[in-house]
Amino acid sequence: MFHPDLIRHPDSCPTLVLNADYTPLSYYPLSLWPWQTAVKAVFLERVDIVSCYEREVRSPSSRMKLPSVIALRQYVRPSEHPAFTRFNLFLRDRFACQYCGTPKDLTFDHVVPRAQGGRTTWENVSTACAPCNLKKGGRTPKQAGMALHLQPFRPTSWQLQENGRAFPPNHLHESWHDWLYWDVELLA
Repeated sequence: MFHPDLIRHPDSCPTLVLNADYTPLSYYPLSLWPWQTAVKAVFLERVDIVSCYEREVRSPSSRMKLPSVIALRQYVRPSEHPAFTRFNLFLRDRFACQYCGTPKDLTFDHVVPRAQGGRTTWENVSTACAPCNLKKGGRTPKQAGMALHLQPFRPTSWQLQENGRAFPPNHLHESWHDWLYWDVELLA
């Protein structure tokens, strides 16, 4: 029987990267390295190979199966608080408008508008769809008669990782399932 991994182009064989405690470095985005980076880390003895694809790469003097899962040899401590970015804000708010709940046409909204002295901080910015943001305008939610589902807060990296587990990627190689904690039935 012909194995599908044998016909894969190496570029379609990303490597799942686990920390030294065998947990993913990141769930969202999923901690993946291109095969070249993974192979280099193997040769530099910075990682251990946990699982491989059937696909091999060859040089004139050697051959190697491409790693599908690797674990760092040294533990990388995650930062306690993530950077404030649009993506991290949407992830904190689970990709939903904090006024109406829609996942469509998302923007970010200053709860206390900048015109009223509001700043761009975790504690003052929420995810809002464009229609709700337009409706609220330069007013506070109270002034606009709109209620927030969740008050803005500064999340920890752990909180963002937990939220990220609710949004699995479109494709998970079968060798990754033992290391990821999504409901695999949801992915089918």
